[in-house]
Amino acid sequence: MTVAAEYGGSSRPPAGGEASPEKLLVPVLSAFWDQPESWTLETYRRHEGYEGLRKALAMSPDDVIAYVKDSGLRGRGGAGFPTGMKWQFIPQGDGKPHYLVVNADESEPGTCKDIPLLFANPHALIEGIVIACHAIRAHHAFIYLRGEVVPVLRRLHEAVREAYAAGFLGKNILGSGLDLDVIVHAGAGAYICGEETALLDSLEGRRGQPRLRPPFPAVAGLYACPTVVNNVESIASVPAILTKGKDWFRSMGSEKSPGFTLYSLSGHVASPGQYEAPLGITLRQLLDMSGGMRRGHRLKFWTPGGSSTPMFTDEHLDVPLDYEGVGAAGSMLGTKALQCFDETTCVVRAVTRWTEFYAHESCGKCTPCREGTYWLVQLLRDIEAGRARTADLDKIADIADNINGKSFCALGDGAASPIFSSLKYFREEYEQHITGRGCPFDPAKSTLWADNDAHLGVNA
Repeated sequence: MTVAAEYGGSSRPPAGGEASPEKLLVPVLSAFWDQPESWTLETYRRHEGYEGLRKALAMSPDDVIAYVKDSGLRGRGGAGFPTGMKWQFIPQGDGKPHYLVVNADESEPGTCKDIPLLFANPHALIEGIVIACHAIRAHHAFIYLRGEVVPVLRRLHEAVREAYAAGFLGKNILGSGLDLDVIVHAGAGAYICGEETALLDSLEGRRGQPRLRPPFPAVAGLYACPTVVNNVESIASVPAILTKGKDWFRSMGSEKSPGFTLYSLSGHVASPGQYEAPLGITLRQLLDMSGGMRRGHRLKFWTPGGSSTPMFTDEHLDVPLDYEGVGAAGSMLGTKALQCFDETTCVVRAVTRWTEFYAHESCGKCTPCREGTYWLVQLLRDIEAGRARTADLDKIADIADNINGKSFCALGDGAASPIFSSLKYFREEYEQHITGRGCPFDPAKSTLWADNDAHLGVNA
């Protein structure tokens, strides 16, 4: 894994010149991932751990919310909704218990930032949880983690135990009068439970399916009480904002998308891994500092935010990777999962595999997603095998259009995105499958995901 802590320097180029690619990285969350026992409380406290909490507890809850809101922190789970504003939606004086739920059910294809963060630095999340619960006046917090990642689950349990023993969790935290209990809950591996309302249903012991909204979780969430649902990286970013200041945070990134974030670089690249940089960096810059595509190959297409976001091509290498820049170019920043595919990859095969995933993970609650993803898979398999007709290209576009914006949650939209974007940029390749009666790519060379050498960070 490539860790951003290998690089230092400021986040912005110096006046009058461009910074080297490495200087654009700004390790904060990943600052000491490479140190021995980085996950322990002792290591975390050596790096200003829980100093942000002390500052937050000296402020009123409303002042903490205002501070995070002024920092410009936006949710790192995909939608990019302002974190402070989300906290502000919690009604006060309602006489109901308030809850914080951390969404650690990371399962978007290509996304791999929250799990490494929890594995290497779980106390950043715990400190952020205590600050957030102080702000929204909550006394119970839940971390919903994918049950498959057992080593992370064990490490997170140990970090919570350490926090309790040190007085950062439990009764009267640091003498502030705040009582807080944190529960780590292991999910059962359903992609749909990454959707916040399906996650809440699962946490309550029911089948994970999206809820009808309104009411929104801020009004009637967990156990029908006001609830904030935040992504791991969103909450883990809060302590640094309190410690170093909102102006420091806003000095990075862009005006509307300030701060640092984790980019997950994977696929046919020389050095896949996590790169922590200010929002607004470009894929070209990330590839420059990571050794580029695997030797002898060129970039063909890539995703800016995981497989549920419309794909880009090599003409988008200089698109700023922030919410506004990616949106203006026709896609979504999402979870910042940068999957890069070279010219050996069959676009039809890649889209078919993604669609198979969404069809498998559909909860079945709504007809557009349940039926639409099924029929997309059947047609895409026929196209890939050369059994389809040219009219089937319009048919898959029509089915995707009947899913997009018409399904119960965003899973349907995510399934439709690769269809629309691949037809936009690579329709000719779809036609080659049909007219040529099969895939024009050599199966021996067409590797959908990175080969073993690329996974190991070695140039093929």
